[in-house]
Amino acid sequence: MNLSEKSVAILGAGNIGCSIANGLDASGIFSKKQITLTRRRIDKLDSFKEKGFKVTSDNGTAVKESEIVIICVEPHQMDMLMTEISSLLNPNQHLIISVVSGAMIENISAHFEAKIPVVRAMPNTAIAIRESMTCICADVEHNDSLEIAKQIFDTVGHTQVIREEQMTSATALCACGIAFFLRAIRAASQGGIEIGFHSHESLAMATQTAKGAAALLSVMHNHPEYEIDRVTTPKGCTISGLNQMEHGGFSSAMIKGILTSAEKAEKLY
Repeated sequence: MNLSEKSVAILGAGNIGCSIANGLDASGIFSKKQITLTRRRIDKLDSFKEKGFKVTSDNGTAVKESEIVIICVEPHQMDMLMTEISSLLNPNQHLIISVVSGAMIENISAHFEAKIPVVRAMPNTAIAIRESMTCICADVEHNDSLEIAKQIFDTVGHTQVIREEQMTSATALCACGIAFFLRAIRAASQGGIEIGFHSHESLAMATQTAKGAAALLSVMHNHPEYEIDRVTTPKGCTISGLNQMEHGGFSSAMIKGILTSAEKAEKLY
């Protein structure tokens, strides 16, 4: 599929939907005029309209004028949306990509009489700057659609194909996870303030340090403990700080947070 010739409808353009729109536009594959955003309170999309995106409160019109339909509504809104658009979907025209937490492919497909290909995707808000970690899955019979979805999300970050039963875990680790790492950066910046830096200085330093740590793992392909061992020295200040954090339950709190989010995500739909 030549993506540059396809139109995209993003139904339910809240935070994640708007982030997807910005990311697809930034990729250069899709232009703003190829992307339609929908929302009940259309005034919330005024800034996107001013930029040149198509904006409407009419989901039906958006679906009819697109080939790729990205579902971004809240889990409790999905059934109502599917009922609204199901009769407008054409198996020879449309591909459904759902980012609705907890909604299985079978839950979505149950609304369609025709065989509409459905792909589940779980990006995070870093998609707006083309740095998302997006996990995707589909039924085996829709492998072609899975490849199309991968092409789309590869333009806005990194994509990993997983099994559908792993999607709840992906929600916790990647979608919720971005907030966990942001909280860790905020905590580091607060520590920086306490040891003498102004807030803007401390946040900039913590942000770049976190970026460097992630880049080390991404580029060098080493285990985190290997890179940690390179920083820690006998009786040094790094190991003292690390040990104090572990006494406070740093790793345990992160693990428990991910587990709790996964348990919650499983019950959202």
